[in-house]
Amino acid sequence: SFDSFPNGLAALFGPDAIPQAGFAQIFAFIGALELGVMKDIEGTGNEFVGDFRNGALDFGWDTFDEETKLSKRAIELNNGRA
Repeated sequence: SFDSFPNGLAALFGPDAIPQAGFAQIFAFIGALELGVMKDIEGTGNEFVGDFRNGALDFGWDTFDEETKLSKRAIELNNGRA
């Protein structure tokens, strides 16, 4: 369980730290996402900064009018970030 690992830097360094192989796996997975998946490719339908759909995912966003898109972006930004 996660309760067995300490908080902060002690989770990375120390006697009860996360195993090095597990840490390496997490680091490699995040690196693969950053380098291979989460790319902002120009000309693939990206409408705004941070739109990583790249023409692959479409959950109906393109069918909304501009007012609805603006409203949904505002709602998303206010979900715990404002």
